[in-house]
Amino acid sequence: MPAAVAEDAIPAPEGRTEIIDTTYEIGQDNINFRRRFVFELDIHNIVFSVSAIAIVLFTFLTLAFQTTLEPVFTGVRAFLTGNLDWFFLLTGNILVLVCIGLILSPLGRIRLGGPDARPDYSSLSWFSMLFAAGMGIGLMFYGVSEPMGHFTAALGGPVFEDGLRTDWAPLGGAAGDPEAARRLAMAATIFHWGLHPWAIYAVVALALALFSFNKGLPLTLRSIFYPIFGERVWGWPGHVIDILAVFATIFGLSTSLGIGAQQASAGLEFLFGIPATQTTMILLVLAITGIAIASVVAGVDKGVKLLSEVNLGLAALLLVFIVAVGPTMQIAKGFFLNLSAYATYLPALSNPFGREDTNFAQGWTAFYWAWWISWSPFVGMFIARVSRGRTVRGLLTAVLLVPSLVSVLWMTALGGTAISQVVNDGLTSVQDAALELQLFEMLAHLPITSVTSFIGIILVVVFFVTSSDSGSLVIDTIAAGGKVNAPVPQRVFWATFEGLVAVALLLGGGLVALQAMAVSTGLPFAIVLLGASYALIKGLLSEPR
Repeated sequence: MPAAVAEDAIPAPEGRTEIIDTTYEIGQDNINFRRRFVFELDIHNIVFSVSAIAIVLFTFLTLAFQTTLEPVFTGVRAFLTGNLDWFFLLTGNILVLVCIGLILSPLGRIRLGGPDARPDYSSLSWFSMLFAAGMGIGLMFYGVSEPMGHFTAALGGPVFEDGLRTDWAPLGGAAGDPEAARRLAMAATIFHWGLHPWAIYAVVALALALFSFNKGLPLTLRSIFYPIFGERVWGWPGHVIDILAVFATIFGLSTSLGIGAQQASAGLEFLFGIPATQTTMILLVLAITGIAIASVVAGVDKGVKLLSEVNLGLAALLLVFIVAVGPTMQIAKGFFLNLSAYATYLPALSNPFGREDTNFAQGWTAFYWAWWISWSPFVGMFIARVSRGRTVRGLLTAVLLVPSLVSVLWMTALGGTAISQVVNDGLTSVQDAALELQLFEMLAHLPITSVTSFIGIILVVVFFVTSSDSGSLVIDTIAAGGKVNAPVPQRVFWATFEGLVAVALLLGGGLVALQAMAVSTGLPFAIVLLGASYALIKGLLSEPR
């Protein structure tokens, strides 16, 4: 029986497509437990069991041995980014080239869901969902702190100790030249939030959408690899791919949730004097996880869609305010100057070999690429679920360009304003503040600080919720063998453990532990993405055009 007509499958293709004729039925390896008014389960026997047991065990051990684990997490991150930075950078470059090649090729005309399919969501709703799920917390946390950090490091120039370069400046820095340091800082920031991360997401989203909506396979990562493994993809090769996807999503999300908790806690201390202690952060994680669970229960249309649109509106309001009351003309000119700087420095920033700026390439870029890769199953599947009816060219163009341009505007407004406060006004409080406080310190030098800071906290919290509930829906789809309408208790389980893993990592090493787990899960999944790129092209070539 073809997977496309099994219970809980995605809609059948509309029009002529190359459906894969497989004997696999969605849910055939699942364990079903349904007792009316009591409890329901519908889980993939292997994927759910291995993933859930491993994550529960990891959470328990991290909480039990939290005082001894920080050096372990520090060593793991240092080893992976120090020795495999070239691999992460090379993977990102390959995925960007795959996306550009597909946009320019005749394959871009293929429509996801069949030639007669039409989009399920309006363009505004579609964009707000993919953007809020994609990197909302990160933009709030790093919107000021990353441009400021790169600017300070670049202005200081290269620093050598015992013949080794020890500074964190991108490329060769810009010692003593504030304008050159600003250009380099903004180019480096845009590099981390522009085409490369969105290309990573886009490849996963497109591959999942193609093999589910056009080929009739379950909406899980293993389906992408059917051109490589054939029917064996329903066995252990597929189990391993889906388990890796669950791990990558859990730890990638937990990294973001932990970072969001740090910033929300810092904002509460800045605004209301509530101490930004570890206890405060943990209480925030638990409280917001509870809100996320409620949103998960409500579902995509009532929960994620509504919250994403509210968040997009609040983010736009904050952005417009900063542009209006900040250095308006400098932001307007800076948008185009920063794009120009990005294009100028892109070849050097994306070079994976022979780098002299090892701290920047390993500590910033390699970590970011691993983080985006670990997020890619979650963001990619979520984008795929809401992108039925789009063309290949339309999906790739929108996912690559629209969020990238908004990220440029966001970083130019927030980071550019902060740098102007330092260079033009001589204010050093933003530069001297901790990373999680720099957004609020920048807002402190603008009108109605209490209002804008409160909006900033709300944005962090709602981005937190949309990431958590979107991730729970995605993980549950994978762990349910591709069923998109699995029982609610399973989604509650995953939402709960996203919060618990974030708590465990905060207690077991803070930001370093969060980053270490994102890098650790990003490495094996980078290999998966390279295989997925090959399978995607092979799948597109088989589609009627």
